[in-house]
Amino acid sequence: MSTMKTFVVTGPNTSEIADEQAPIADAGFAVIEVQRVGVCGTDVEFFKGDMAYLHDGNAHFPMRLGHEWMGTVVSVGRREDEKWLGLRVTGDTMLGCGVCRRCMLGHQHVCEFRVEIGVRGGFPGALAEQLRVPVTALQTLPDNVDETLGALVEPGANALRCVWGSKLGPGERLLVIGPGTIGLLVALLAKSQGIEVHVAGTRPDALAFARTLGIDGAWLISELPALQWDAVVDATNDSDVPAQALDLVEPGGRIVLIGLGTHTGHLDSRLLTIKDVTAVGILSGSPALSSLVDIYASGQVDPRPLVAATVGLGNVGHVLAGERPSGAGPGPKIHVDPRR
Repeated sequence: MSTMKTFVVTGPNTSEIADEQAPIADAGFAVIEVQRVGVCGTDVEFFKGDMAYLHDGNAHFPMRLGHEWMGTVVSVGRREDEKWLGLRVTGDTMLGCGVCRRCMLGHQHVCEFRVEIGVRGGFPGALAEQLRVPVTALQTLPDNVDETLGALVEPGANALRCVWGSKLGPGERLLVIGPGTIGLLVALLAKSQGIEVHVAGTRPDALAFARTLGIDGAWLISELPALQWDAVVDATNDSDVPAQALDLVEPGGRIVLIGLGTHTGHLDSRLLTIKDVTAVGILSGSPALSSLVDIYASGQVDPRPLVAATVGLGNVGHVLAGERPSGAGPGPKIHVDPRR
């Protein structure tokens, strides 16, 4: 393959299908034939020009998006990496420099010099027929983790870290604010661990879908029952929700913040202290990728109902602009098959 089809965001709310040179697997890298890509809220932010990285110099247009993906390794750059050939894989989004203190401690996802596939530092993403990625970022997929599940590994790993951050066990009660993909993945993963899970939001249709997933309760945020919440997860892009989570959580509990608002939110540090609450921030699923793959492979959680439709590259612009594909189901996630 000398050229390939790609989806490129050329500026705020503008995009094109482009022919680009197909990638070459140089030393330390693999080329992946992309089979499935998830469209994420981060991609929508980037497309609209709201992404913080665009304003602080860590990203720029044009950009090829796509950081939730799976595919098959078709070439590698070194003989010692030939073991990857033909394997079905997904991969880490966060690519640290590999030499700084954070990277050496295993925190490459917060490396000051990191790039993020399809997001930060100009590293091209997976909305293309092929993707070049370091072999060190690859994560193998068992045969029973299909294409849909494979492209749900990255968001699922973020959600799993939220569950870990809650520090809850069987019988304890979790409130997840935000019934989008991440929030519902948090709910499914927490429920599989015996935690009582409730979801809250503002859209009745999203909450109606959440109720089909077997969680314990789905509520309009304005109609929350008077229950004791042992932990609260903010999975929204509403900058006011972290403060609301702090108000709602039980003293001695935990709030887990994975949502990123479009403006800076504020937490009352006095209330945080007086309630003896722990606040946990989650940036990436990197430390949980392999654990999440094991969970999917075991069948403990099946998040595939969250995927409403799978489209081709030619429809990505419409999806990013907020259009629902014809015949889409009720779930919040749209997938892309670049081969269509």
